[in-house]
Amino acid sequence: MEQSTKYKKVASHEAEKGTFNTCLLLYSGGLDTSVMLKWIQEEYDCDVIAVTINIGQTSDNLDAIKEKAFKLGAKDAVVIDAKDEFAELCFEAVKANADYQGGYALGCPLGRVMISKIAVQVAAEYGCEVIAHGCTGKGNDQVRFEGYITTLNPELKIIAPVREWGMGREEELAYAEKHGIIVEQTKESPYSYDENMWANTGEGGEIENPVNIPPLEKILKWCNTTTQAPDEEQLIRIGFEQGKPVSLDGMPMSPADLVMKLNEIGGKHGVGYFHLIEDRIVGLKVRGIYENPAAHILISAHKKLEQLVSTREENELKTIMDQKWAYLCYGAKYYEPVMDNIRAYVDEQNSKVSGETTIRLYKGNCEVVALSSPWSLFDENLATFNKSADFNQNASSGFIELWNLPQKTSYQLKQQVKEHNYNEQTLGNGQPVKE
Repeated sequence: MEQSTKYKKVASHEAEKGTFNTCLLLYSGGLDTSVMLKWIQEEYDCDVIAVTINIGQTSDNLDAIKEKAFKLGAKDAVVIDAKDEFAELCFEAVKANADYQGGYALGCPLGRVMISKIAVQVAAEYGCEVIAHGCTGKGNDQVRFEGYITTLNPELKIIAPVREWGMGREEELAYAEKHGIIVEQTKESPYSYDENMWANTGEGGEIENPVNIPPLEKILKWCNTTTQAPDEEQLIRIGFEQGKPVSLDGMPMSPADLVMKLNEIGGKHGVGYFHLIEDRIVGLKVRGIYENPAAHILISAHKKLEQLVSTREENELKTIMDQKWAYLCYGAKYYEPVMDNIRAYVDEQNSKVSGETTIRLYKGNCEVVALSSPWSLFDENLATFNKSADFNQNASSGFIELWNLPQKTSYQLKQQVKEHNYNEQTLGNGQPVKE
């Protein structure tokens, strides 16, 4: 297949044909990267090193993916286990109550941070000057991969075959069939997935156009629908230390194990899947189906515990900082200097977010129903509706008078101005002024 004549390389970090001998391919084993593993060899006349990074994707047989890479002509195929390191990154997201536009816990953006970091390391080990990714020219991940890779090592170059070749999904499937490349996608099952332990993203088919109702029974990989979920609720307890989840039902667990166990529990109860109308970095508005049960449970629990141990002003500012963290992370700005400032604030704020939360899971609902913490600002002697000598109700009326003073003064001034303007208008019209 000839390279598309429509695509022109304009960025300084895009690699040109004939300038390198070996390319490192971020290889998932799916349709795009399987087709491009073959295509890069043909188009760029170079060797390809395939690297697959395990960040908790459950649907992949990593040994089979490695074997598939060799069958497609890879000079070498490397599988790297980064689950524990990635889980720690996900827990940074928990401390920032990560949420982009209503339910998306940033599984893909966080995954791209992790993959880019490891890819740069592997490229150095193999002496590769070029890294290839499988992102389209319409997506966010091209911005993340290319931005992060060239930030971490400005000497590296990039090729993005999907941008170059101009093939649509049907053309890719035809290319795969022609070259004997086995892929999961078919014309009958057009959904595309991106999975790691923090989220499973579904796109394509009926998901794309918001006028369609996506057939969730065919789409969801992790979660039951609410109608499929059990008829009995389940209570779970999650322990936190300085904002970091550390235990489930009183049992200490590693970050990766805790996340994957909560995906299982939450998915069973239909918790944590969302239809998201998403504003992409490149300006497109798209729809996706996001499954992130563990993330939804952990962030819901963390947020309530954080509110318990923080003042009103702290909670108000934290909400603003959390949103900025989420938008920067989504927007390929994880290494932006202001993120260091936000992290410093988030870490300090989380220094007292320790304790235990109880969560009720039932048919898609995730409710934080009980909280305890040594840093709790709840004082039963002050807050109780029963008789309490600790709260001086005699002071309330004076507080109310002073608290209301700016509002009362402003409102009365507005009324006076309105009355004055009314009088001016009636005089100008020759009408008598009301006494």
